[in-house]
Amino acid sequence: MNTQEIKSNPIVFCFGEVLWDIFPSGAKAGGAPFNVAYNLRKLGVDSRAISRVGTDELGVSLQNLVKGWGFPDAYIQKDANNPTGTVQATFDDQNEAHYDIVYPVAYDFIECSKELLDEVRSADAFVFGSLIARGPKSRQTLLSLLEVAQLKIFDVNLREPYCDFEIIQTLMHQSDIVKMNKAEMIRLLEFLHVPFTNEHDAVRWIQEHFQLKEVLISKGSKGALYFNEQNDYFTPAFPIEVADTVGSGDAFLAGFISKRIQNALPEPMMQTAVGLGAFITAQNGACPSYQKSDFEAFLASQKAVDTLM
Repeated sequence: MNTQEIKSNPIVFCFGEVLWDIFPSGAKAGGAPFNVAYNLRKLGVDSRAISRVGTDELGVSLQNLVKGWGFPDAYIQKDANNPTGTVQATFDDQNEAHYDIVYPVAYDFIECSKELLDEVRSADAFVFGSLIARGPKSRQTLLSLLEVAQLKIFDVNLREPYCDFEIIQTLMHQSDIVKMNKAEMIRLLEFLHVPFTNEHDAVRWIQEHFQLKEVLISKGSKGALYFNEQNDYFTPAFPIEVADTVGSGDAFLAGFISKRIQNALPEPMMQTAVGLGAFITAQNGACPSYQKSDFEAFLASQKAVDTLM
């Protein structure tokens, strides 16, 4: 475990796409890094989203919404030349989401600055995903920020057709912690021509190959795995009724980070991660309205069920 000093109010920067998810029922704010930032803020963490939106109507409404949620808007840049990001979301018979992601959009052109480098350098953690690296401008900004960031947390989000495994490898080599789901892990191994035998050996190979301190594998209804440099831990899923799976992995990561920046033990970290993932999955959309006390009550109810079983 990282034994860095714990600040009384840690700061976490989440870098990447902020956008409108267009559902059959209407539009909702989203984007994987923003979803992580949203849930971290709900848990009381000083999270800040770095992104870029257009000056169009969608961008203005998105920026107003983000400000209304308490985010400092200084890190969400305005772009007069490119539209605000949108994603067309549809669902299959198992309530799994599928995405049609527009390119290029404003968040593909996030600019770097000395001020931004200084802010990220002094933060406690820096979270980023793989989608934001699809365009050269935001990718270069990301690489510059990774040079100064302290604790670098990479959320692998394979979104067709933006799955450049060469870039993903570069980002993994620069990360401290990597989170992916089991399907993404298997696809990475296939690209690297490494046979998949079992989860334990696969994660340890990835960890050693990319010199990662920690790896998280989310498996939906089959729970989650956490590997640090000494041990590995399995946490079963919480039994819930699924509303939709949008943002569930992002919530899982936010729950983990909220405890990780406090240097918590693995068990409470993973209970919070799996719990928040389940809590969001039981609601509609990636950023439902809730209070920290709502999640704490949900977590307590699940522990009570476990005690009775």
